[in-house]
Amino acid sequence: MTLLLAGDIGGTKTFLRLVEASEKTGGLHTLNQAAYSSQEFPDLIPMIRQFLAASAQTGEQPQPEKACLAIAGPIVKDTAKLTNLPWLLDARHLEQELSIPHVRLINDFAAVGYGILGLSEQDIFTLQPGQPDPNAPIAVIGAGTGLGEGFLIRLSEDRYQVFSSEGGHADFAPRNELEFELLKYLRDRNSLSHISVERVVSGQGVIAIYQFLRDKQIAPESPEIGQIVRTWEQQLGQEKTVDPAAAISIAAIAKRDRLSERTMQLFIEAYGAEAGNLAIKLLPYGGLYIAGGIAAKNLDLMKQGEFLQAFLDKGRVSPLLEKVPVHIILNQQVGLIGSAISLTSL
Repeated sequence: MTLLLAGDIGGTKTFLRLVEASEKTGGLHTLNQAAYSSQEFPDLIPMIRQFLAASAQTGEQPQPEKACLAIAGPIVKDTAKLTNLPWLLDARHLEQELSIPHVRLINDFAAVGYGILGLSEQDIFTLQPGQPDPNAPIAVIGAGTGLGEGFLIRLSEDRYQVFSSEGGHADFAPRNELEFELLKYLRDRNSLSHISVERVVSGQGVIAIYQFLRDKQIAPESPEIGQIVRTWEQQLGQEKTVDPAAAISIAAIAKRDRLSERTMQLFIEAYGAEAGNLAIKLLPYGGLYIAGGIAAKNLDLMKQGEFLQAFLDKGRVSPLLEKVPVHIILNQQVGLIGSAISLTSL
């Protein structure tokens, strides 16, 4: 048996899992798992030490032989600076400080890519069955704290190569007059020349869209949601005590606030359009998988049709996208699953 440490390091939450791998069967058995608020730790090392101490059995602290940590940010020469967290991680430094012989850093969406290979039918909801081709690429996109994108290419019957990307930082591409106004609003409000698609299709994007529609007076603002958003605005640069994106989506699902409903409609249309952009570039007939917490938590809204309509709205090449299987990942541990799976190749 080999002891493995898997991690999914996000700007908001970090998940750690201690896994025992069987060399005979290749199976993975979870010994312990925990979730931590990333913002409460100055660095990853004290978090892992706390987790391993809590995982001790019969008084002996476990000592993993290998670790794979999925990072929300680009990996350069085994180092990573998290996009939405002020941590700088170095695999060699982690090996030394934690006494783990082999530490691997991978992009969080590379981990999601590996994780897809470990999902069951119960872990996904199919928006569009398409015409699956097991030899074609698989695409992954997911909005959460940021926007991640990646893909897989099949090498053999049971082997895939996983590629991460920074596609979420590509330009936001408006498709109609309202979205052009949103682009200008974001440029002027943030004093930026470049507006990435992540600024629209992410948790921060939900809030930005709400602010835009509120200021444009598209619909009246409810006292409840308005107060939450104003509190969030007053806490810029401080620790947040409210989550406007969650409040907006909950109100939209319940159909009790028209401004929130319009916000989520625009968000989901922009999400579908960007997923379509990724699909056009890759033609992922092996499937396009939608990861991240937002899609799963807003499944009823994702199923209403605006997402797929925007996904397919690509002019004369739209018929190509009708063949792409589109799935929503319901299992929010997919990155952690992928981190553990990737360790089997170390």
